[in-house]
Amino acid sequence: MVTYKSCVSLYKYEDYRETADWLLSHTEQRPKVAIICGSGLGGLADLLDNKTVFPYKDIPCFPNSTVQGHASQLVFGELQGKQCVCMQGRFHFYEGYNIATVTYPVRVFFLLGVETLIVTNAAGGLNPNFKVGDIMLIKDHINMPGFAGQNPLCGHNDERFGVRFPCMSDAYDKDLSILAKETAEEQGCSSFIQQGVYCMVAGPNFETIAECRALQKLGADAVGMSTVPEVVVARHCGLRVFGLSLITNKVVTDYDSLEKANHEEVLDTTRMRTQDLQRLISNLLAKM
Repeated sequence: MVTYKSCVSLYKYEDYRETADWLLSHTEQRPKVAIICGSGLGGLADLLDNKTVFPYKDIPCFPNSTVQGHASQLVFGELQGKQCVCMQGRFHFYEGYNIATVTYPVRVFFLLGVETLIVTNAAGGLNPNFKVGDIMLIKDHINMPGFAGQNPLCGHNDERFGVRFPCMSDAYDKDLSILAKETAEEQGCSSFIQQGVYCMVAGPNFETIAECRALQKLGADAVGMSTVPEVVVARHCGLRVFGLSLITNKVVTDYDSLEKANHEEVLDTTRMRTQDLQRLISNLLAKM
């Protein structure tokens, strides 16, 4: 059963501190990099050496993921000599969680000492030049729930996390993006690397044809149901952010089309591209 606090302001610094202190007392790892794994991309955590695994249900104050393709556990370990923590299973607005619960882990990561957040997701391709299986480096985002007032920074601002009015024009780290492009070229996968704007919608239904056409006009290249709230909170905390979208399906923009988006297609595409995406992140970490 999904449980959550009904108001953003009900989460206090002490809640995050309790979770972070519990984790610090149960592992010797002190991660500097956190990775949030999108649908079907939890295999990234399998790359870690010297792993310590914590099911979400065992962690004080931690929510639980309810979506197929999300394993619901934190994995601490080392990758390319970097101490990391991987989130196998993120939380979504459409699961019934409020926006503060969706982003709860990010502030915990900050209190653990994490300095860089890597976010991955499965997304629908809005850009007509994108192909299924492309990996999009996120250069910016459009926060549709935020337009409707669902912003994780609403409510009381605790200066121990960040300033009241944080800048978001530099949400995605340009140096990490350049490094990722170089890494992709070196490993021979630059042919399916794209760069673009990710748009978050609330879900859980896939988008209508009219909605997809509207998002294209707004300048979005890919659309999904996650990522943006975590990025907003990460930047509020001063973390560097690097984001990747795996284009798992092409959105439907033609009323005569018989194609329909579905979650099984999303998971099938992630299985096809998992090795390439894992190698990209692993090699990127080696350069950081």
